[in-house]
Amino acid sequence: MGLRMARRLLQSGYTLHVWNRSAAKCAPLQQEGARVMATPSELCGRSDIIMLCLSDTAAVRQVVFGTGGVCESARQGQLLLDFSSLEPAATREMACELERRTGMRWVDAPVSGGVQGAEAGTLAIMAGGLPEDVEFLRPVLAHLGQRVTHMGATGSGQVTKVCNQMLVACNALVIAEAVALAERAGVDTHLLADALAGGFADSKPLQILAPQMAESRFEPIKWHVRTLLKDLDTAVKLAHEQGRSTPMSGLAAQLMRLHGSQGHLDHDPATLIQLFRETQP
Repeated sequence: MGLRMARRLLQSGYTLHVWNRSAAKCAPLQQEGARVMATPSELCGRSDIIMLCLSDTAAVRQVVFGTGGVCESARQGQLLLDFSSLEPAATREMACELERRTGMRWVDAPVSGGVQGAEAGTLAIMAGGLPEDVEFLRPVLAHLGQRVTHMGATGSGQVTKVCNQMLVACNALVIAEAVALAERAGVDTHLLADALAGGFADSKPLQILAPQMAESRFEPIKWHVRTLLKDLDTAVKLAHEQGRSTPMSGLAAQLMRLHGSQGHLDHDPATLIQLFRETQP
């Protein structure tokens, strides 16, 4: 995701400084004109807007507050724009700490739309932060997404992304269950997505996953089971913090964890079909 988003900013004429925990991943962007920095701190010292797109809360905390991190060079007037999907409470805590220590403010702006949306600049972006900060960032975000919605204070973007992932993950599981049932009943599941297109059951996950599941086509891997599991766990944790229950997402987390335990954590969610097949083709 981060590579595609960075590439769009380069193509839009922005000067881009980049850093990655795996240095080799910067090579394609460097060849396209980005300037590679040795540390997040060095990058922060040369940039007005610091953008993060990382795997989880622990990774963001390390990049911001660890040795050589953003916090070492951050200053008032800069903005940290985090595209990662994190725990809302942790986002609010880190934002408060960063502003208290440096004056830098935080906008959480997780995205939805996958690799295809990142390449096309059609992501849905859900932002949390001060209204004036989100408005300042809109011209940049316009190159990355078709829609930017300001959801409220810092952390609100992450809450919205949790809701997004609850819907996506539960949908992926029921699509797998439906495809497996149709197979068992003798229906040509290669026709399923087209047959349901435009009806109430239609969705982007259906159109993407159902054909892959019907064909047992699990590569190339576009996203990961572990990502959906992480986000479902975040949803259940958030619900507990709010004194609520999420029985559907809780069950989805259990099924996703079971699938992951069978060696699928780093596989595409299309492999969820294997949970519901009596025999694997």
